[in-house]
Amino acid sequence: MVGVVAGLRLLGVERVTSSPFPAGSGLVNTAHGPLPSPAPATMQIYAAAKAPVRVSDPGGPRGEAVTPTGAALVTTVADFEPADIAVDRVGFGAGARDPRACPNVLAIWLGQSSGTPRRAGLSLLETNVDDVTGEVLGYVQERLFEAGARDVWITPVQMKKNRPGSMLSALVDSASADASARLILRETSTLGVRVRPVERYEAERELVDVDTSLGRVAVKVKRLDGRPVQAAPEYQACRAVALRTGMALAEVMRRVRAEAEALLLAPGE
Repeated sequence: MVGVVAGLRLLGVERVTSSPFPAGSGLVNTAHGPLPSPAPATMQIYAAAKAPVRVSDPGGPRGEAVTPTGAALVTTVADFEPADIAVDRVGFGAGARDPRACPNVLAIWLGQSSGTPRRAGLSLLETNVDDVTGEVLGYVQERLFEAGARDVWITPVQMKKNRPGSMLSALVDSASADASARLILRETSTLGVRVRPVERYEAERELVDVDTSLGRVAVKVKRLDGRPVQAAPEYQACRAVALRTGMALAEVMRRVRAEAEALLLAPGE
């Protein structure tokens, strides 16, 4: 595990993407006796990470295709969104087994991003309600964010019989759409939730701690083509600084943004 992380660091890898995990099939001999493939520990990792798994076809791998250690590493360092890259180098690692059905080989491609913003497959959930209080809607919004929603918003609408109402909208990962819809059905009076697939282009982003004149503050950095183009102070971090120093929140955010951009967006940095 240390070797994988050290290798990524030495290669200067900024982002890792992975294809879906192969499921494997049959039984695996372990210290605990024969277990089904994928092993229970591996499946728990898949479930916790909501990782995609490719069901074995007749020509696919037999036996254990991914170990729990491999699953833990990949789900920690990689995402499963497709990426367009210009390949510079290719590396192969071979396992100890020599199955007949397929080569026991893992391929890693190293290259540069093509510059096209990443496209993410998401689901948009919507429902209209006219008998739910603002407190409940605020609570549902908090719960959806806790469940991993990318964004949640509430729009005033005019409903049937001239009733004023609200449209609750949530942008969620497709894998969590069912759980998010169930949450809305449970917490509101609605009888149905509309869902449709959407795609959006996404800039690369990362959260970094920046040393400023007001102390170390978390800043969200937006990147295009691998280069930082914008730095936005995190609200909670700036709020804590404002409360500690007595400064106006707007002044804290202005100063942090200016110092972070001067440090992170300088030419050649």
